[in-house]
Amino acid sequence: MKIATFNINGIKARTQALLDWLAEAQPDVACLQEIKSVDEAFPRDAFEALGYTVETHGMKAFNGVAILSKLPLEDVTRCLPGDDADEQARWIEATVIGPKHPVRICGLYLPNGNPTPGPKYDYKLAWMQRMLSRTRTLLADEQALVLCGDYNIIPQAEDAANPHNWLTDALYLPQSRQAYQRLLNLGLTDAIRAQNPASGTYTYWDFQAGAWERNNGIRIDHLLLSPQAADLLQTSGIDKAVRGRDKPSDHVPVWIELDA
Repeated sequence: MKIATFNINGIKARTQALLDWLAEAQPDVACLQEIKSVDEAFPRDAFEALGYTVETHGMKAFNGVAILSKLPLEDVTRCLPGDDADEQARWIEATVIGPKHPVRICGLYLPNGNPTPGPKYDYKLAWMQRMLSRTRTLLADEQALVLCGDYNIIPQAEDAANPHNWLTDALYLPQSRQAYQRLLNLGLTDAIRAQNPASGTYTYWDFQAGAWERNNGIRIDHLLLSPQAADLLQTSGIDKAVRGRDKPSDHVPVWIELDA
C-alpha cells in the first residue's frame, strides 16, 4: 500500500499537475492539504476517472484537506475533536482497507502559527494538544495508524538548510518542536527520518528569494507511524523533482509503502 501526502497549495491552480503526478507515482492513497476549495467545487470527476474515491473536508479559499484512495474507505470522519468552535478544515480520517491489513489514516494540515507571539501561535499549540489527545485514543485501538500531512514543524536543525533563519519562527520555536516530540514519544515513528537520516532532506521550498534554485529548503511534511504501521514499513521517499515542474506547489509529495 503506497500512501502519499502532498500540500498542493490550491486544487484549482494545480489540478493538472496533481493528475500528472498521480498517474506517474500511482499512490494507492493520497492525502492532500491546502485544497482551498469548498467540497462542492472540488474537481472530483477528474480524480474519479483515475480510479480514486474522493473524500474532502474543505472551506472557501483557505486550508482544506482531502483523501484520494483507490482502495475501499470506511468510517470517514472530519474535524479534529476537542474544540467544537473550531471551523478550520484541517483534519480528515478514514480506514483504508488494504489487501492484507486495514490502515487508519489521518490527513492533517497543522496551523502555521505565525506571527509569534499571538493568537495564531496559541491556536497552533492548542491544536497540537488536541492532536496529541486524538492520537492517544487512536493508538489505544492497536491498529496500523498513519498520521500524515503538512505539520508546519521543522523537527530538528538538520531539517532546514539554514536553521538560524527560523529561530523565531513558529515552525521552529522550542515549544513547537517539543509538541512534535510529545507525539513521537507516544511511540510513533517518523518514517522519512527513520529511513533517510542524512541532512539535506527537504519537502518545502519557498516561492521567494530563489529558495528552490539554492536548495534552501525545510522538511515540514511528515508521515508518523504507529508501532503496528512501522512494522509494515517497506520504503519511503520524497518526490523532489516535482518542485521543479511547471506551476508547482511549494511542497512536494512525500510517501511510504506498507506491506498492507
